[in-house]
Amino acid sequence: MPLFFRKRKPSEEARKRLEYQMCLAKEAGADDILDISKCELSEIPFGAFATCKVLQKKVLIVHTNHLTSLLPKSCSLLSLATIKVLDLHDNQLTALPDDIGQLTALQVLNVERNQLTYLPRSIGNLIQLQTLNVKDNRLKELPDTLGELRSLRTLDISESEIQRLPQMLAHVRTLETLSLDASSMVYPPQEVCGAGTEAIQQFLCKASGLEYYPPSQYLLPVLEQDGAENSRDSPSGPTDRFSSEEVEWQNRFSDYEKRKEQKMLEKLEFERRLELGQREHAQLLQQSSSQKDEILQTVREEQSRLEQGLSERQRCLDAERQRLQEQLKQTEQNISNRIQKLLQENQRQKKSSEILKLLENERIRMEQLMSITQEETENLRRREIASAMQQMLTESCNSRLIQMAYESQRQNLVQQACSSMAEMDERFQQILSWQQMDQNKAISQILQESAMQKAAFEALQVKKDLMHRQIRKQEMISEQRWVLSSLLQQLLKEKTQREEELREILTELEAKSETKQENYWLIQYQRLLNQKPLSLKLQEEGLERQLVALLVELSAEHYLPIFAHHRISLDMLSRMGPGDLAKVGVSEAGLRHQILRRAQELLDATRTRPELLKPPQGEVLPTAPEERPEAVRPSAPCAEVEAQTSECVVCLEREAQMIFLNCGHVCCCQQCCQPLRTCPLCRQDIAQRLRIYHSR
Repeated sequence: MPLFFRKRKPSEEARKRLEYQMCLAKEAGADDILDISKCELSEIPFGAFATCKVLQKKVLIVHTNHLTSLLPKSCSLLSLATIKVLDLHDNQLTALPDDIGQLTALQVLNVERNQLTYLPRSIGNLIQLQTLNVKDNRLKELPDTLGELRSLRTLDISESEIQRLPQMLAHVRTLETLSLDASSMVYPPQEVCGAGTEAIQQFLCKASGLEYYPPSQYLLPVLEQDGAENSRDSPSGPTDRFSSEEVEWQNRFSDYEKRKEQKMLEKLEFERRLELGQREHAQLLQQSSSQKDEILQTVREEQSRLEQGLSERQRCLDAERQRLQEQLKQTEQNISNRIQKLLQENQRQKKSSEILKLLENERIRMEQLMSITQEETENLRRREIASAMQQMLTESCNSRLIQMAYESQRQNLVQQACSSMAEMDERFQQILSWQQMDQNKAISQILQESAMQKAAFEALQVKKDLMHRQIRKQEMISEQRWVLSSLLQQLLKEKTQREEELREILTELEAKSETKQENYWLIQYQRLLNQKPLSLKLQEEGLERQLVALLVELSAEHYLPIFAHHRISLDMLSRMGPGDLAKVGVSEAGLRHQILRRAQELLDATRTRPELLKPPQGEVLPTAPEERPEAVRPSAPCAEVEAQTSECVVCLEREAQMIFLNCGHVCCCQQCCQPLRTCPLCRQDIAQRLRIYHSR
């Protein structure tokens, strides 16, 4: 038997039957019977013991249950002291209480179809027991105290494992019926057991040295309720009292049968009413289930509608966020590419500008620039220079106003974006609150449906995965933003520093102009306008001689800086069209066709006379020294001057540190670039200035 077992819970029908039988037994005028059979009991309830004790019940019927023990905890057998009939068949009893002998009034004990392995010795104290049925159990032997049952009339030990009968059974003179399996008996022998109860009793009496008398001679004392003890072994007795007792018992039995039939009818009526109530209950349950299904369907539809609206809103937000992220990413990528190109262009400009250091002495040039000759004073174009300076100052002021307007517009856009995001978050929170309210209404039903729980889990898993990817993307974008913000802070810091340096240069120039010469600053501005940058001069000198002559012949020498800047050769002109020249900056349509036609004629002439491409004797083109014959790069600097840097084309004193956008030239220092509105090399408008740092 296991130490721990789970108590079986009775069904609703069994519980109602138990309540009905208990109420029926407590009614006024009820008989002496307590019938709690077929109630799926694992133990006899305490109320049954109390009812038997208080109402003096004489018949206790507990068959067809799940009893494993007759006596539960906190109960005593003395509560059943008045019981005469105890029916316990079709249960799971493994043993009877050791003190069962306390039921001295017991006359019928039925424990058929149980799991008894032995009978307690106190069973011999049941002096009024007349019927003992232990059929279909696991008994292997009978106790000797069974011979003390002087009123026993019926004994059934069939379908068990008993092979021997105790000799004390010969003292039971009232035994009329003994049922056993004769084929499995050892003592008495099988032939004796097969002859019947009388033969078995005669065999046991002979073995015990007793004289055998028929049971009919001992039945009268048994039937008497107050018979004397000395009349039990006597073969004679008053027959009148026996017959009267027999009639009385028959009357009682007939009354019992009538009451039993009446109770059966009442039971059938009760079962009919119970079945009717169950049908009504089933109908109510069905109606409740249908209403529940309708409510659940309504909740599901509302839930699906809300989820659809929420998902649609979420998709719109995700699409907008993704579009903004893509735009931001594209912008950051363009900025990164532009910065990379600027750095590369700066590297090229750095190499090309290193040649300038070898060709002029910056100190001498500075002194020459600071000295003003009489001829320059006479040739001063006051009105033109003043208008140019006024235009430059106007452009500077306009650019500052545009920059301030751009900053304010950018702040307004940022505030609008923040307010829009806050409004969308508020709407999103409102939709979430509505969804939470609907979820709270349907959560008790949804929790009982495993399919919906599974779907919710899958949706949550997919959502978590999407959120994880979005977080990773946001982290990457935030890192790029941090890098760009650091670069912007550095540029702003360099801008402030450059403005301070420019103020220092202006202060120095004012100190050098102590001679109070008239129109000092106008002369300096005119000199700067009339002077070509040395880098542009070198680029023009690097052009092919035939190409320079071609442009001079066509009166297009003002396009020499453009051709030098783009490093256009005759071979490149042969592959270009009028549209390409227009993109480069040649505006006259007729001039474009003449340049292309003359370039083609020159190339045709050089194919027949290659010596035309060779420079004249003694003329040296400014090309880099050749490292290998097959890799000639005319614009590359020499190997020994790679470590040098370019100088500012304005002051010719400091190193060129600023990049002009959109042209990409590096030709000015930080102090000289601030007043400029156009690039000194290509005359394009300056959209932005960036400072560069050289690694030492």
